[in-house]
Amino acid sequence: MHNNIKALLATTALFFTAPLLADSGCGFESKSGGVFATCSEEKQEVILTGIVEAQRLVTELPEFTEGYKTYEVDTPALGPIKAETEATEIVVIIGTWCPDCHRETPRFIRIMEEVGNPNIKVTYIGVDRAKADPEGLAAKYEFKRIPTFIVLQKGEEIGRIVERPTESLEKDLANILK
Repeated sequence: MHNNIKALLATTALFFTAPLLADSGCGFESKSGGVFATCSEEKQEVILTGIVEAQRLVTELPEFTEGYKTYEVDTPALGPIKAETEATEIVVIIGTWCPDCHRETPRFIRIMEEVGNPNIKVTYIGVDRAKADPEGLAAKYEFKRIPTFIVLQKGEEIGRIVERPTESLEKDLANILK
């Protein structure tokens, strides 16, 4: 009877501990003598919130660096963006933890460097997994998905690209600015 109670307590402890271990990056292995929790080193995730500098993204975060280095800008599609004379602000809401942001943000940074238009100002706002930042900067813009590229002129939104472009970032942005 005493051994049965011990076995029940051990099983109960494992049952209640398993979800905790699983959520923490640990797994379970069967070995002679029972089931053992095994933990591997967890991936360190960097979540930047608030105003984020483009150069910081592409130099300090490997998830952004590769896309930045390898993206080939569609130079012929940049004409309307380069020619924009109206003061334009583009607010880019990103999550440094988000795979879609890892893909699109470095491309956008390369495009803006190639454009080099002084009439276009870009602000990057980082949000956490709850899609918020401590200063509440992103909350001013109604968004549900990231990345969200919001194009403003005279303080009014004239268009946005949400999560992924329809054609390409270059072409979608040029269409917004036409």
